[in-house]
Amino acid sequence: MSKTERIYEFHRRVCGGLFPNARDIVEQFEVSSATAHRDIDYLRDRLLAPLAFDRKRNGYYYEEDGFRLPFEETPRIVFFLAMLEKMAEEAGLAGLPEVERLRNGLGRLLMKDHGRLLDRIYCEWVEVDAVAPEVMDTLLVGLLEDRGVCITYQDPKGRRTERVIEPLKLVNYQGRWYILAFCRLRRAMRLFHTARMTGVRLLDQRFSPDLSQCDRYLEESFGIFKGEPRHWAQIAFTGEAARVVRCQRWHRRQEMEETEDGVVLTVPVADFTELIMKVLQFGSRARVITPPELREAMAREIQAMAALYGGE
Repeated sequence: MSKTERIYEFHRRVCGGLFPNARDIVEQFEVSSATAHRDIDYLRDRLLAPLAFDRKRNGYYYEEDGFRLPFEETPRIVFFLAMLEKMAEEAGLAGLPEVERLRNGLGRLLMKDHGRLLDRIYCEWVEVDAVAPEVMDTLLVGLLEDRGVCITYQDPKGRRTERVIEPLKLVNYQGRWYILAFCRLRRAMRLFHTARMTGVRLLDQRFSPDLSQCDRYLEESFGIFKGEPRHWAQIAFTGEAARVVRCQRWHRRQEMEETEDGVVLTVPVADFTELIMKVLQFGSRARVITPPELREAMAREIQAMAALYGGE
């Protein structure tokens, strides 16, 4: 076991009034006496534990109450770390060695009572696309070291292209992982779905990232279809849909207006595709007001759906 694990276990015994000593460390962890004494010195001198030695009991105790090691009495931090581990696993990143180390480290580092938090968190994202660990690992190195990455990319229509990208930001949207990057093929910033990448290869060539426009690009329009807004869409919601949408944020620049029978939501949009799917989930309790192009697209989709079920 690591030094950290030995110190946490020794601390647990001190808090439990067991009066542990160096020999306990030697016997439990099978380390040398010198190592055991260094652990105790580290706990006292570096972590400032109020350790004192009781000669009658031949063991250590704390002269002051309330001493805690890092993470031991910070349940919110512990909860946050455990939540990160669960989210990473659910988001298709369980195969990354860093996630495995986080999982193992939490289990070893935390006191036993707090370790139960790991079993008290459940995370589920629907429609999550699995990302190959080697793809994510290569992209992360490219991000951290500002190195280009060669990828084979398949678009939604199944067309494959080989590209060299300069990774700028890792983006998680609705449980799916994307990479915002400068595409040398298109000579422009693009958002790539990592689950559609294969044959990733890290390049030796480095680049100087320009992050000045990243947030603007990501935040301009509703949904995952990014870019400069072409329209401001207005959707009226009534009944239960209004109660749900009233508590939601669809976009940073959205506007919400109360009406007699619900709310009207206004959002900037560059592409209608995702917005149509989003509005359709509310059925007849959602109605597009503007723009006319979106109303027409909604009508065509609804008519096509009705035809599937024998409608006119």
